[in-house]
Amino acid sequence: MRYVLFALPLLLLVALVAIFASSMDRDPSLVRSVLIDKPAPAFAMEAIPELGVPGFDTAALKGEVTVVNVFASWCLPCRAEHPLLEAVKDVAKVRMFGINQSDAPENARAFLAELGNPYDAVGADRDRRVSIDWGVYGVPETFVVDANGVITFKHVGPLTPQAVDDHLLPAIEKARG
Repeated sequence: MRYVLFALPLLLLVALVAIFASSMDRDPSLVRSVLIDKPAPAFAMEAIPELGVPGFDTAALKGEVTVVNVFASWCLPCRAEHPLLEAVKDVAKVRMFGINQSDAPENARAFLAELGNPYDAVGADRDRRVSIDWGVYGVPETFVVDANGVITFKHVGPLTPQAVDDHLLPAIEKARG
């Protein structure tokens, strides 16, 4: 009996190590969302005042493929990925919407004035409610929504050139398919 009490915690530890070791080769930026292949959640976001682009809602996601990027001016990885978003918009000729999370309007405007505004619409998600409904873990995150308003792809974390080439651009083309 004493050996069983000693061996049981050791066996549990070995099992946990095996589970973690088998997960090490997975790409953490490709998080399978429960929303994949489901309609985007119902929401409506106001525009950021004086930004010059409208806010958006669920209905606005229908009609053509849309890349939805969750960003914030206080997010350093958002700053790093921003040039890639502009390149994706140019290369893929895709509509791009932004969800600006927990930002003061003047900070969001300054961020986009400094780095450029690739977004056709930007919704102000001041209380993070829309982000929560979309299953956002943290900024930045990027989604592809097909013309029917169905989320078909999610990328967690900042985009990299490899992630754009290997995952985002193919996801955009597949959504157009």
